Amino acid sequence: MSPISGKTIAFVYTTDVERALGFYQGSLGLTLSSRDDYGALLDAGGAQVRLTVIGDHKAGEHPVAGWNVADIAATAQALKDKGVKFAIYDGWGQDELGIATSPDGSKMAFFSDPDGNALMLNQD
Repeated sequence: MSPISGKTIAFVYTTDVERALGFYQGSLGLTLSSRDDYGALLDAGGAQVRLTVIGDHKAGEHPVAGWNVADIAATAQALKDKGVKFAIYDGWGQDELGIATSPDGSKMAFFSDPDGNALMLNQD
C-alpha cells in the first residue's frame, strides 16, 4: 500500500465563492458536494476541488489544478463555447484553441478562473 491513499483534493483559493462556483459549476460542469462558511467542495470526476475564501488572495502564474482529458480539442472547444478564454503564449506554436503539443506528443492548454488561478487541460 502507498503511504498516501484516498481521494485527491485540489485547493483553489477565491475572494468570492459565489463567482467561483458560477465558473466551476457553470463553465467546467463540476458538481457541488458541500458548502460551509469557508467555501465549497466540488466533485471533479473522482477527485475533489476545494474552493476556499481568502479575502486578499492573489493568484500565482502556475497551474493549481488540471484535468487529463481524452479529447483536448473537443474539451477546449466546449469550454470556449461557454466563454472560457485560453492563454496564448508567444513561441509555443498553439493552435486556434490554445492547444500546444510538447516534444513527447502530449497536448496541453491553459486557462484561468475568475480569480486568475491558472488551470490546465492535458491529453497524453
